Amino acid sequence: MLNGSREGLFSAALTAKDHVGERRGRPAILMPNPFYPAYGAGTKTAGCEQIYLPTTIENGFLPDLDAIDEATLARTVAFYIASPANPQGSVASPDYFRKLKALSDRFGFIIFSDECYSEIYTREAPGSMLECAGPDFKNVVAFQSLSKRSNLPGMRVGFAAGDRKFLAAFHELRNVAAPQVPVPLQHVAVAAYGDEAHVEENRKLYRIKFDLADQILAGRYGYKRPAGGFCVWLDVSKHGGDEAAAVKLYRDAGVRVIPGSYLARPQADGFNPGAGYIRLALVSDSESTAEALHRLVETLA
Repeated sequence: MLNGSREGLFSAALTAKDHVGERRGRPAILMPNPFYPAYGAGTKTAGCEQIYLPTTIENGFLPDLDAIDEATLARTVAFYIASPANPQGSVASPDYFRKLKALSDRFGFIIFSDECYSEIYTREAPGSMLECAGPDFKNVVAFQSLSKRSNLPGMRVGFAAGDRKFLAAFHELRNVAAPQVPVPLQHVAVAAYGDEAHVEENRKLYRIKFDLADQILAGRYGYKRPAGGFCVWLDVSKHGGDEAAAVKLYRDAGVRVIPGSYLARPQADGFNPGAGYIRLALVSDSESTAEALHRLVETLA
């Protein structure tokens, strides 16, 4: 059990470096770009090189596995993958997961599958990396959290599941270096994970809000209803860019969004795959969400 998936995703990088053994070159950890900050923080603390894999509309907002050279894979310690992705909401297919698993088996790195948004979807349920990991889940660890499925972000409870050998080493690290989950919260977590009714009600509320987004944002900002998660990823490159649009929306409309470039890092060629986009989280009630979406359209018009 974890203090939310964030703590686990960070700590896992510290375990991975020793677990996989010697690499051919400087140890590296790969991650999508844009990415969840815990990936980068864990990588830096582990003393590994951060290698950013651009996720753009051209590659379906998932890392292009065919574009990674063998020299990089040979020194890879771990590979972070998020499905549904944060911020774009893209979902990896079983074939994608199988290809990633084959690479991990060939080059001996660990896959950290961030699945904290996997129970937030409005149409088809996303699959899990564990379903494509084989009977022993070798080289695969999935991370989950109650913060999204049960709307309990302040409770800080999640879990990791997968490769038994890795989790044994991970447990040893957490036992001395991570805050433990208080027993009362563990009991709450058991009850929350054992109940699906509130999760379906949660999904129903998100479906309503995404139906509103479909109507209000249709044909604008490259909007496309995401396969999972609760964010929309909007292209505002024709409206002054992501930072300028975020400032304008906050100043003139009282709508808070995050500039996409803040969620990503420049690639070696200087390209920031988050630039030109804004992330809007549909976490308020449906009435507030509709108001925010209308204000966004009117303000950027």
